[in-house]
Amino acid sequence: MEIKRDILWRVSLCFVCIVAFSLLILARVFYIQQIQGGYWKDQARQQQQKFIEIDADRGTIYSEDGNMLSTSIPYFDIYIDFGADGLREKNGKRFTENIDSLSLKLASFFGDKGKSEYKKELQRQYAARNRYYLFKKNLTFQQYKVLRNFPLVRQGKNRSGFIAEVRNKRLNPYGLLANRTIGLSREFIDSDGKIKNSNVGLENTYDTVLKGESGKKLVRYIAGGVYVPVEGYVIEPEEGRDIVTTLDVNIQDITENALLRMMEENECTNGTAIVMEVKTGKIKAIANLGRREDGTYWEDLNYAIRASEPGSTFKLASMLALLEDKYATLDNHVDLERGVWHVARRTVYDSERHNKTDVTLKDAFKYSSNVGMAKMVWMNYSRDPVKYINHLKKLRFNVSSGIDLVGETQPIVKSPKSKTWSATSLPWMSFGYEVLVSPLQTLMLYNAVANNGKMMRPYLVNEVSQDGIAMKKFQPEVLEESICSESTLKQLQESLWGVCQEEGGTGYLLFKNSPYTVAGKTGTALVANGKRGYSDHIYQSSFAGYFPAKNPKYSMIVVIKNKPFAKKYYGASVAGPVFKEVSDKLYALMPDNERIPEPLETTPDSSNYSYAGLGIDIKAVLKEIGSVYRDSSGKSEYNVVMAKNGERVVRSRTLENNMPNVKGMGLKDALFILENRNVRVLAKGKGKVVAQSVSEGSPLEKGQVVVVELN
Repeated sequence: MEIKRDILWRVSLCFVCIVAFSLLILARVFYIQQIQGGYWKDQARQQQQKFIEIDADRGTIYSEDGNMLSTSIPYFDIYIDFGADGLREKNGKRFTENIDSLSLKLASFFGDKGKSEYKKELQRQYAARNRYYLFKKNLTFQQYKVLRNFPLVRQGKNRSGFIAEVRNKRLNPYGLLANRTIGLSREFIDSDGKIKNSNVGLENTYDTVLKGESGKKLVRYIAGGVYVPVEGYVIEPEEGRDIVTTLDVNIQDITENALLRMMEENECTNGTAIVMEVKTGKIKAIANLGRREDGTYWEDLNYAIRASEPGSTFKLASMLALLEDKYATLDNHVDLERGVWHVARRTVYDSERHNKTDVTLKDAFKYSSNVGMAKMVWMNYSRDPVKYINHLKKLRFNVSSGIDLVGETQPIVKSPKSKTWSATSLPWMSFGYEVLVSPLQTLMLYNAVANNGKMMRPYLVNEVSQDGIAMKKFQPEVLEESICSESTLKQLQESLWGVCQEEGGTGYLLFKNSPYTVAGKTGTALVANGKRGYSDHIYQSSFAGYFPAKNPKYSMIVVIKNKPFAKKYYGASVAGPVFKEVSDKLYALMPDNERIPEPLETTPDSSNYSYAGLGIDIKAVLKEIGSVYRDSSGKSEYNVVMAKNGERVVRSRTLENNMPNVKGMGLKDALFILENRNVRVLAKGKGKVVAQSVSEGSPLEKGQVVVVELN
């Protein structure tokens, strides 16, 4: 009996527990359904449906001459909903009737599979009722147009189940051309697994303008973690606006190819070349090339806006300070001490050894003497360096250029308050060391000198437009109305002209036979290689200037960093030829009225007359007109007659073996003499020769063009 009671007690207890647990479950079900029902229904809907963003069509970037520099190209991903009502109605009659012809067309057009393979694939997915099957990826618009006309597909999305998802990819039609400046639109996957774009250059600076307004669409969750669009729940995106740049495709192509040729020839590390329109500050071309591990070049960084030690092109700023403060004129003399000068226990060297000592300031600049510039700045500013620094600040070397590009590095101009200021900072700054400025900032100075003292803000975008209508226009902006006085400006222009047009100038040999004149400055700077310092002999070659010198249209700078121990590294031999190739081609592209040869420099004839020619002819003419003269010609074949102390004097004219002096001669005699030296003569005007393009005594090359101007 005791055992029976014990068993009954246990069974009863279990029964009570089961009943209690059942009641608890029923209570919980009631609570969830009646009290929390709305909440859980919302949660279910959120998991099954959600809104996702639709990217807008990105705006196009154009060059000033109307060429596309960066645009969005649509690509199509094709999905198939094998559960579509229209596809499965009447036991899949539509699918069965079209599958053979569709498979044949697909095999013929894409060529990646046979007809039977396509048929098996479609039948397998149809049997599995796959609701969002990825059929083809990255079809071009042309491929998509053809696919839309295939059997079954042409019956529309609801009947065929074919769904096209559009994605845009950024494309630069010109490839490398200005790639870094225009900007790279590179896809990457963020931490949330979403595809995003990383932009630089104009793509980054004007990203908010180009990208437009995103839209939204409602998608529904199906098996396999796939979301399919819900018909009728779409907010269309607003496409981005276009931007029209100041770049010119032809000028950019010329500049980039000239830079690339030199860098490949000399195996340079990196380089940049910028062409600016003098009057406006528009950037017409900006090329940036860096050497990759395989020896090829790519626009990897925007070197044009990265600060570095500029070297001798910075001497123009030092000249401006000296001339503006009236510490010197171009005729002042300075001792170059044969290119070696000791100051504050350090030594300043000129880039090339020479024996020059007493020269004018203009010649010191023309020869690009570090010693000459350092001595002049040291002697006049060592007691008050801030006065010199203030000139650099007025030239805006201490602030960024203001160009509409993200990523410009901060320039550095020291002052006596700087932690790294030392006794040698001032003389070294005078020729472009211990100061960091970008090539673009240096170009702004040279452009200002070309623009009669007016400094312009460099810019890259002319306008923002939509559907061809300008929404916002950008105008040239003046940063400094005048960087210096008129007298200083004229001396700076004369100094830059002398570098390229006067014998002995570091740029003279580059441009001596050009049909136009260039004003500019070479630069050669030794740069450090990290912890190795200057032991690798890495040089930065540069050339900055403007052309045509008498009526400048373009200013330009070329800066190239050479490999260690490069055989060729001077500014005139590395950066200079790039400048010349670009300037030659741009001069040839100018309209005829802008390419008229510039007038040759002439000097007044103080004696009122000076006639030269064959001695026999001169004396015969004087005898015929009964003119009394004093003959001091001796036995010379060619003579010149001129006035001296009120009487006519016939003197001998010695003809150089190189370029002779033909001034005062008639065209017949000048042609005879010059053509016997195997040169081509271009004569302008009538009468006697008053100017010649090649100075007396200069070496002549066979076939060289010599311009003679007659009065």
